[in-house]
Amino acid sequence: MSGRREEILDAAVAIADERGVDAVSMRALADRVGVTPMALYRHVKDKAALLDGMVGRLLTALLPADPAEEHTWDERLRALAHAARKVTQQHPWAAHLLFSRPAVTPDGLRAVDIIYTALIEAGVPEPQVPRLERLISTFVIGFAASEASGRFTPGAEDPRGRRGRPDDGELPGHRALGPWLDLPLDLTAEFEADLADITRLVEAVARYEE
Repeated sequence: MSGRREEILDAAVAIADERGVDAVSMRALADRVGVTPMALYRHVKDKAALLDGMVGRLLTALLPADPAEEHTWDERLRALAHAARKVTQQHPWAAHLLFSRPAVTPDGLRAVDIIYTALIEAGVPEPQVPRLERLISTFVIGFAASEASGRFTPGAEDPRGRRGRPDDGELPGHRALGPWLDLPLDLTAEFEADLADITRLVEAVARYEE
């Protein structure tokens, strides 16, 4: 990546951090880097390419610092998942962008390839690898998006926060789980437990297909 293109993508990420991803436009970006909008097209051909570049810029943070360092397949998956959660905590708008655009830049493809090679090493049959990659990516980004948006925090409209209001027969599942729903929510512990479940799922698919 050229230094100028890198500067442009950094500026686009900064605008999104300040005002949200919808505020990122070619004109706003040109003002930020001090050029005319037409000058940007030498480095990003259009708004779609800019957004793809921003996805790639975010996914750079998911790549291992030392690719040659030896780790087991499950360690690589967990490291990638933790890095994705951290990126979304730093850039709350990132989850929506990652959900809405495919990974087409070199860095994006490398991040996906980490999952592919980990699943192959785990013994997952190759025809099943793309499906499991989509499942894992959707979980990680979805968890991060829900955490960033506050969806996991009970609010005024969340049935967990108003269980006493409906008739007992309306929410039998909530009534049965009341003691557990009232526990303090530790999202980090929940994320770790979910990753452990995903590891067991991968191992189960590998065993089933043997």
